[in-house]
Amino acid sequence: MSELDAYREAVARRREAIMERVDAALARSGRKAGSVKVMAVSKTVDVPQVVAAIDAGYRFFGENRPQELVRKLEGLSVLAGEDGCVAGADARDLRFDMIGNLQTNKINAVLGRAACIHSISSLHLAEAVSSRAARRVEAGELAGPQPVLIEVNVSGEASKSGFAPDDLRNAFSQLAQLPGIRITGLMTMAPRGDARCAHETFAGLRDLRDELAASYPSVDLAELSCGMSEDFEAAIEEGSTLIRLGRVAFNPSFALA
Repeated sequence: MSELDAYREAVARRREAIMERVDAALARSGRKAGSVKVMAVSKTVDVPQVVAAIDAGYRFFGENRPQELVRKLEGLSVLAGEDGCVAGADARDLRFDMIGNLQTNKINAVLGRAACIHSISSLHLAEAVSSRAARRVEAGELAGPQPVLIEVNVSGEASKSGFAPDDLRNAFSQLAQLPGIRITGLMTMAPRGDARCAHETFAGLRDLRDELAASYPSVDLAELSCGMSEDFEAAIEEGSTLIRLGRVAFNPSFALA
């Protein structure tokens, strides 16, 4: 067995273990099976490892850097056969999101490639994405406004980007009116290594979403993107609809706590 074949099998076994944990967390919180999207964060791996993940059953990926998003999509496009399939999956069924910090000079590289941008961390960035996306829509280069998530710094950590909750409350009416973006939910990250704080952070995001949804019923805020390798079960228990798994998905030796 080649090294890549062994890796493929290990990633498949790990995915089975992850999905068991996901299903158990959903059951504990009284939520129905299948109500959480599982993203494989492919930022630290190369195209062959992404193909192995596709073969294991992943269809949803996240990238931190625009240049890596472009490279992965181009690499998979080259591998797609005449039937448009990669590792037995229809390439049209694969989804890549942009989850990392986005600089304004990289927006054009992401538009039309990322299904969703998770990291709208300021009104300035939202306006920049909106204006460029609106121009692309008008030119017929985009089918519609760019789906985005609003990044919220619920925990208040200085090292994290995103709107403070009160700042988002104050800016949301402006965000909701931007023509080139379509807000689909909120995103946050919890402090590492503190299970209690993780639960509080994710619950805070959920409560903020519920508050904004009540105040702005015309905006669909269904998505809550929170939970990573160390804390995805806590996130699911607090209502996450999308978990972002990197090391735990792609590094089979990484401990699944």
